[in-house]
This record gives sequence, C-alpha cells and structure tokens, in this order.
Amino acid sequence: ELLSFKEYVGANKSIGFYPKGFDFEEGSTKYGFGESLVLGTERAFGIVFTQLKAFRKLFSGELSFRKSMSGPIGIAQAYGGDWDWERFWRMTGLLSMVLAFMNLLPIPALDGGHVVFLTYEMVSGRKPSDKFLEIAQKAGMIFLLGLMVFIFANDIVKLFQ
Repeated sequence: ELLSFKEYVGANKSIGFYPKGFDFEEGSTKYGFGESLVLGTERAFGIVFTQLKAFRKLFSGELSFRKSMSGPIGIAQAYGGDWDWERFWRMTGLLSMVLAFMNLLPIPALDGGHVVFLTYEMVSGRKPSDKFLEIAQKAGMIFLLGLMVFIFANDIVKLFQ
C-alpha cells in the first residue's frame, strides 16, 4: 500500500504510528554540518523516489487510488494526537518533499506544466498561442480542483468506514 504504518512505543509509554519507509525513530543523533547536509539530501530524495515508485504502482493498478490518497484528515490522522516538535518537523519535511514532487508533475497550472510548455518552445522554436496556454491552464486548474474535492471527500468517507 502507498501508506503503511509501523507502530512505536515512545519514551513516555505512549503508543503511536508512523509511515513505514520513513525513519521516524524515537531519539536523536547529532551530526556535523556536512554530515547533516548529506543525510538530509539523501532522505529528501529518498522521499521523492518513494513517490515515483508509488506513482508507478498506482498507474499499473497495484495500488488502489481511493485507498492510497489522503487529504488533510488523513494527514492529521497520520500525525497522531499528541504534539511533538520533532514529529511535527519530520512530517513538515515529508509533506514539503511530496508537494515539491507533485508540483513538478506535467499538469498545466503547476510548474511541471510550465516546464512542458517551455520545453516545447525550446524544441519547436515557437511559443504556444496565448489562447492555447489559457485553455490548458484552465483545464489544469479544473483537474486539480476536482482532484482536491475527490481526495477531501474520500477522507470523509474513510472516517465512516
């Protein structure tokens, strides 16, 4: 599944869950500046590669779209009920990398869509018409808004299952 969880028992005997594949271990390790830069980069790109694998599985039918997608409610459930600064910053970093990946998808209205149009312009030597770009942006925005509504509604349905 796209998001599977592993349980943990905290130092204060609290029980929680975190996404498998993301190193959400209790405790901390101190690293020097250079080490932390390398490790942070490795983990950030690890998240991006995990997203690529998940997309491949999603489009090959190995994963269910409805079961795999979560919105704000699913994110809040994944975070858990207790406030923890370290968990907050880890989840913030995870979401930031996921959103960066999603932003680069070739969907008009996202940066990835702009990259596609600019690449077309570089290869062909001519810019797509303003009318075409306007229609593509509107279509991309309608797609994204529809996806947001679907994912939010899906979160609500999951609450009652």
